[in-house]
Amino acid sequence: MTLAMTASDGWTVARRNIFRMARNPEVVIWSTIQPIMFIVLFVYVFDSIPTPGISYEEYVMAGIFAQTVMFNSALTGVGLAEDIQKGIIDRFRALPMARSAVLIGRTTSDLVNGLAQLAVMVVVGLAVGWRTSSSPLEVLAGLGLILLIAYVFSWISAAVGLSVKSVEVANSAGFVWMFPVTFVSNVFVDINQLTPAVRNIAIWNPMSAFVAAIRELFGNTSEEIPQPDVWPLQNPVLASFLWLALILAIFVPLSVRQYKKASSR
Repeated sequence: MTLAMTASDGWTVARRNIFRMARNPEVVIWSTIQPIMFIVLFVYVFDSIPTPGISYEEYVMAGIFAQTVMFNSALTGVGLAEDIQKGIIDRFRALPMARSAVLIGRTTSDLVNGLAQLAVMVVVGLAVGWRTSSSPLEVLAGLGLILLIAYVFSWISAAVGLSVKSVEVANSAGFVWMFPVTFVSNVFVDINQLTPAVRNIAIWNPMSAFVAAIRELFGNTSEEIPQPDVWPLQNPVLASFLWLALILAIFVPLSVRQYKKASSR
């Protein structure tokens, strides 16, 4: 099976999933309501959190971008668990196609939903006062990084969804690990305000590097909020790409392995 054939098979599966979303628009609608809730709640409820030299709207939006696309990635695991439960994976096994095509197609199609979410978040963020102060190319790079984060986290969710035996468990297990990753970080508060024990975990949390990189690319930073003197937060853009490459290197083969096990149950 050549790389071109694998890509072609993956695109075929992706089209199938996109058509399913088009026939079931409620999934897209409800998944876009979630970021609106997060933005409104955190901007208007937690705006008293001190962020010297920058408005809280500008500070928190990078974190909400990263958090939302990470939460949305859970749909990948749930969708794969549902396909297994309904026997659709068994049908794919009977076809002359690459095993990884199902996973590539699923993660790619879910990225389309992530793109819709991102567009909604940008519009709502602008409405509540969020602004960027960097060049258009840097802003586009920031948006591209958000979509890349969404795609990479979909592979983590795929591994989780393929490791469980029901949609219900996939739905629960897919979210459990996301909460500590999100909240033990710089997503909502200045990392320097955390207690020493929590701060030591947060500064090495990949999410902290992702959010710091997005803030840097959007120009939503302030010299009055110094980054801790650790390499990932001093070089967040490069650190983000290294983290993402590492996650893909671990979870792509792990997901393929779990897919082989799940399809043979």
